[in-house]
Amino acid sequence: MSIVTRFVPSPTGYLHIGGARTALYSWLYARKHGGRFVLRIEDTDRERSTPEAVQAILDGMEWLGLQHDGEIIYQTERFERYREVTDKLLEAGKAYRCYCTKEELDAMREAQREAKEKPRYDGRCRTRTEPREGVEPVIRFMNPTEGDTVIPDVVKGDISVSNGELDDLIIARSDGTPTYNFCVVVDDLDMGITHVIRGDDHVNNTPRQINIFNALIELDLGKTEQSPVYAHVPMILGEDGKRLSKRHGAVGVMSYRDQGYLPEALLNYLVRLGWSHGDEEIFSLEQMQDLFDLEHVQRGAATFDSNKLDWVNQEHIKAADGGYLGDQLAWYLRQIDVDSSAGPALTDVVEVLRDRSKTLVEMAEKAAFFYREINGYDEKAVKKFMKAPGPELLAQVRAQLAELTAWEAPVIHAVVHAVAETAEQGLGKVAQPIRIAVSGGAVSPPIDETLLVLGREETLARIDAALAHFSQ
Repeated sequence: MSIVTRFVPSPTGYLHIGGARTALYSWLYARKHGGRFVLRIEDTDRERSTPEAVQAILDGMEWLGLQHDGEIIYQTERFERYREVTDKLLEAGKAYRCYCTKEELDAMREAQREAKEKPRYDGRCRTRTEPREGVEPVIRFMNPTEGDTVIPDVVKGDISVSNGELDDLIIARSDGTPTYNFCVVVDDLDMGITHVIRGDDHVNNTPRQINIFNALIELDLGKTEQSPVYAHVPMILGEDGKRLSKRHGAVGVMSYRDQGYLPEALLNYLVRLGWSHGDEEIFSLEQMQDLFDLEHVQRGAATFDSNKLDWVNQEHIKAADGGYLGDQLAWYLRQIDVDSSAGPALTDVVEVLRDRSKTLVEMAEKAAFFYREINGYDEKAVKKFMKAPGPELLAQVRAQLAELTAWEAPVIHAVVHAVAETAEQGLGKVAQPIRIAVSGGAVSPPIDETLLVLGREETLARIDAALAHFSQ
């Protein structure tokens, strides 16, 4: 059997973390088994669906690198197919027109509540044969009333639901537009979906969908002979134990790019939010594809931990290819109006900063001085380190650096150490004035690495500018 999975976002907002994890699990499962991964946009909610939200979803998928197979499917382009299937269900007596008014339905449910019964449609129009004047009917699926529906769930185990608990679902509204649960089934059937991986908030929908599946299969209306295998994955919670939301910082996936996270780091973190492979924490995308399975997806909810995400991101920054990381850094530098096209090689800057940066935003902020002219000096740092003998020590370092024939980190370090030893000063008393001169502040990578990356000419020019400034 060829595996086919799908990701089916509703374009009513951004691609959020929960949706991204669902997409990742579905993508990994398809890739591992040499199957297909379908992207379907469920845009039947015309009032809330927007082109901007569709683009936000596509941008998020592209940034994460979760490539779909084939064309993107839009539900709004399939209304004719939904009408065709609805008509065949009506012809076969597996669906019927319901003429109940809103007032009648409200009264029915209120009576059920007063009788301490579960509010549900009681099927009163099942046997109705005549239309009702002045009422545009909805179309309901005639759900089985006997027996049980079993959900074959890889994560939770088989779940059995009594059909007597399920009412007759509306599959088409009075204006003819199809409903979510119906469209999902028709689409999954037509697209040959074999495995549905989604959040466990969908469990209540599943028995209804399975019954519609079975009816369509019985009528030979799809490509498959059975409903999909399901994997209902646990919810993602905030650190307070409540469902992840905006108050926990749960924003769109692209905001994680803007905050400086590598896409492969976010994917690594997401795959571990509900799945494990022993005690391993760090995975490349290739390793995830090779190792991921549904059997080791946990049943309990996962907790989003921003500190853990920072750690995972830093581990990926440490291990990333220098050229790739340099390209990433260039983008983040542009966001803070820093042009890295002239100046030190980005790969060299990356090497001195990768072990000290949790995010690429942090790395860009630390790297900016390599590419910017020094237009001012941190007053606090100046007050602390540029009083006597700071400028004198800086001048001595400058003189010895100018005489070097090899611009190498050990040689630069030896110069700084020699000046400190001669002046009987701590190494920091010498290094900090240099750091202020070349970066404008009191923070940079180790001074020998900083000067090495900055280069001889730029280092001497910046020291000269600082000496001139502080001699005024």
